[in-house]
Amino acid sequence: MSKVQVDTIDTRSGTSTMQIGSTNTSTINIGVSGDTVNIPSGVTIANAGTATGFGGSTDVAFSSYMNSNVAITHEVVTKLEFDAEIYDVGSCFDTSNYRFTVPSGKGGYYHIGYSVNYESSSNTTVLIGWTKVYKNGSRDSTGERAFEFYQNNTNNPTRNVHTARSFVANLSAGDYIELYGQIGHSSGGSSAVNANLNYSNFWGYKLVT
Repeated sequence: MSKVQVDTIDTRSGTSTMQIGSTNTSTINIGVSGDTVNIPSGVTIANAGTATGFGGSTDVAFSSYMNSNVAITHEVVTKLEFDAEIYDVGSCFDTSNYRFTVPSGKGGYYHIGYSVNYESSSNTTVLIGWTKVYKNGSRDSTGERAFEFYQNNTNNPTRNVHTARSFVANLSAGDYIELYGQIGHSSGGSSAVNANLNYSNFWGYKLVT
């Protein structure tokens, strides 16, 4: 293997395009381990081929749901038990404590979302469902969502209300997010959160910045 040592490689006068590699070339290496390849300000990188290994990747992501309905007493704030997973990248979701925890070294901005369906035990003319976000055990109203159904007569009662929202949160390693539900209705008594996967779920992922 031969070695050419120069300070600058340029095209000859009258030629503006430089070709590195030709018919015998299969791999072109630039630099060695520990080197810095610098692209000066004002330079444009134009790619017409396939680029691999560039950009970030989402290495923390989860999607969860409930295996069974969660009973909620009228006007009592109740933790929503998301005890099953669709996926859990980075082992960040705890199905025993029903919470998402930011893994060690993975602090940053996260996109968090939920979709929760509240079902009254009977038809009612007033029904309010409220999903509350808790961070590190304390209520954080940033991502809360409430939905109210109110009907002044008994001709059009309902049994269901649905809340859904997504939000971005700046979280540190060890921070954890949980969801709580509250429901109120004119008939009193108990209610439940619908555990059908199509109705109630809790998800999130780390944003690439």
